[in-house]
Amino acid sequence: MQKEKHFTCQQCGIRVDVFLVEKTGLSRSQIKKLIQDGNLIVDGKKVMKSSLKLKEEQKITLLIPEPKQTSIEPENIPLNIIYEDTDICVVNKPQDMVVHPAPGHYSGTLVNGLLYHLGDLSSIGGVKRPGVVHRLDKDTSGLLVVAKNDNAHEDLSNQMAERLTKKIYWAIVEGVVKREEGVISAPVGRNPKDRKQMVVIRNSTSREATTYYKVVKRFKEHTLLEFDLITGRTHQIRVHSKFIGHPIVGDLTYGFKRQKFNTSGQILHAKKLGFYHPVTKKWMNFTSPIPAQFTNVLKKLIVMN
Repeated sequence: MQKEKHFTCQQCGIRVDVFLVEKTGLSRSQIKKLIQDGNLIVDGKKVMKSSLKLKEEQKITLLIPEPKQTSIEPENIPLNIIYEDTDICVVNKPQDMVVHPAPGHYSGTLVNGLLYHLGDLSSIGGVKRPGVVHRLDKDTSGLLVVAKNDNAHEDLSNQMAERLTKKIYWAIVEGVVKREEGVISAPVGRNPKDRKQMVVIRNSTSREATTYYKVVKRFKEHTLLEFDLITGRTHQIRVHSKFIGHPIVGDLTYGFKRQKFNTSGQILHAKKLGFYHPVTKKWMNFTSPIPAQFTNVLKKLIVMN
């Protein structure tokens, strides 16, 4: 049975796909597919264009069809589950693990492991992303919350859209950051020259992005930074770090081509996660220790200092 989600636009000129990504927590590609399949109604009329510019007080209805039976195979993958109840699960994802199946990664993902260990997951994320409320890049380690039912998924997605959650990351960046703390406010969108990359850009498809940072410790040629994500754009910390001239160590996509340390991916860790429980409404805080590779680079920096 399909579900209906109803919204009222309060921002004139925003694209309908951008609006729905913010409101639902679904990815842009998921929203685009729903629109193309005729599941969007604006002021009582079916709309097939993702680029439609909304007006204030317009009524939007998004139809979400009943998900097809998932073909993802549960796999007995060891997972570091640090909290679980009947509605949610908090996982400490290791580096080098993909969150959900995608081209080139149809097995060995976090979702494959979750289906084995938990069984039931929410269906809002679709066939390939059951339970996935938010993601971490393959080479970013740390905390993720997973929804075990649709009500929990919708509540957590709304919290993230309304910026009620707390997501704190630690990273080692190139160079010595001079300011003790600061805010990076720069829109993030697809790189028109390389669709696999994101970039600071202002166009019709970019989205406002805000990141707070503060220095944890300075080294001779590097800095340990704490990032507080206000928005949650794709690759946001990595793109913003590059934007201020301090790319993350080990980031071969946005960082230096010649790396000083032999790492398998960027030294970026989702260290703290906070949100309101979708049922009890109690505030929940989780903290994850930095992983071994991160620690090893820190030790080398201390010796080099």
